[in-house]
Amino acid sequence: MSFTFRPALRENVGLLVGLAGGTGSGKTYSAMRLASGIAGADRFAVIDTEAGRAKHYADRFSFDHGDLKPPFTPERYTEAIIAADEAGYPVVVVDSVSHEHAGDGGLLDMQEAEFARMGHKEAARMASWIKPKMAHKAMLAKLLQVRAHLILCFRAEEKIEMQKGPDGRMIVVPKQSRTGLAGWIPVCEKNLPYELTASFLLLADQPGVPRPIKLQEQHRDLFPPGEPITEQCGRRLSAWARGAIDGGVAQSVEHRPLKPSVAGSIPAALAQSTARTPEATSQGTGDVATSSLATSAAVPLEERPPPGKPIMFTTPGAKAVRLGSVEEWLSKWADLAGQVAASRADAGRKEAKLRELWTANQGNVRAMGARMVARMQADVADRVKGFQAVAHLPPEGNPNEPDTKGADRVSAESKDGG
Repeated sequence: MSFTFRPALRENVGLLVGLAGGTGSGKTYSAMRLASGIAGADRFAVIDTEAGRAKHYADRFSFDHGDLKPPFTPERYTEAIIAADEAGYPVVVVDSVSHEHAGDGGLLDMQEAEFARMGHKEAARMASWIKPKMAHKAMLAKLLQVRAHLILCFRAEEKIEMQKGPDGRMIVVPKQSRTGLAGWIPVCEKNLPYELTASFLLLADQPGVPRPIKLQEQHRDLFPPGEPITEQCGRRLSAWARGAIDGGVAQSVEHRPLKPSVAGSIPAALAQSTARTPEATSQGTGDVATSSLATSAAVPLEERPPPGKPIMFTTPGAKAVRLGSVEEWLSKWADLAGQVAASRADAGRKEAKLRELWTANQGNVRAMGARMVARMQADVADRVKGFQAVAHLPPEGNPNEPDTKGADRVSAESKDGG
C-alpha cells in the first residue's frame, strides 16, 4: 500500500474563538457581531445559559435562540452544540461556557459530589476529579469535531498574587497566566483556552475592544488594534477560514443547508429556522468519483469527490477499490472517538474504585496498628504494676523516695516476734 502526500491547502478551517470579560465588557454583543459577519446572509445559533439575555439583541441580529438550563454538565453542553451543528448552522455562539465549570451542576459541583461519595477523605480528593475531568475531555473532543464555527463567551475574574518587590517587601500584583491577561482570568477549565483558535479579553472601560490573549500572526491583520469587534472582522475571519489569500477571493466555499429532519433533536427555540438553498461545494459528476492513485503525484484538486459520493481509487492492477464517502469516514471517526472517550471514562471509574479501596485499606491498617499499640501499652502497664508490688516500689512520686510503708511493716513484724 502506497503512502502519498498532497500540497497543503487551507480550506474550510473550523474556527474556535473565545471572548472573555467581566460584566459590562460587551462579550455577548461582540460575539453576535462576529458571528453575523462569519455567517453572512445565513442565520446563526445562540446557546444561552444566561436566562435569555441573548434575546435582548433579537432586533439587531438574525439568529435562532436556545435556552440551556441547569444542570450545566459537559454532556448537556455537548448535546446542545451537536444539535446546532447537525441542524446546519454555520456559526454557534455559546454564552457562556463558564457555567460548565462554575455553574449549577458544573465541574466544581461534580467534583464536590464525587468527594462526598468517597466519604470526604482527604486521600480521595484528587481521585474525586477523575470523573468530572473525563466528562470535560469528552465534551472537548466533540467540540473539535463539529463543522460549525464556534464562538465561546467566558466570564472573567480579576485575580491578584503576592510577590517580593525591589525592596524585599511583599506587594500585590495582577496574577500572571498564559490563559489570561493583566490579571483577568477566564472562568473555565484550565486547559480549555489552549484549544481556541484565538482568544480575546474585553474590559468594561472599552466595551467590545479586544485585547489579544492568544492571536497567531496570520490573524493579527483581521483584528485591527484599538478597534472594536465588528461584522467586518467576522467577514475577514470567515474568508481566511475558507482559504482566502491576503484578503483575496476564497479558494473554496462551503454552504450547509439547515436540515428539518433533525429539528426534533434540537431545543425548541433552536428549531425556529429557515432552510437555505444548498450550493455546489466541489466539482464532480456521476454517482461515484474516481481518481488515480499514484506513488509520487498528488491527486489534483479538481478530482476531489463532492460530499456524499464514495471515493474510488484505481490500483496499478486496474482494480477499483471503494473507500467510502468522506461523510462515512467522519461518522466512523466520530464513533471511534466516542468509544475511546467511553473507554477512558471506564478506566477513570476503575481507577477511582482502586483509590477508594486503597484508602479504605490504609484506614484498616492504621486501626489495626493502633489496637496493637494499645494492647502493648496495657501489657507494659500490667508488668510495671506487678514489679512495683514485688519490689515494694512506690507507684507514684520520686523513685528515690524511701519506702516508709515497708519499714513500718518490718517494725510491726519485729514487735510481734519479740
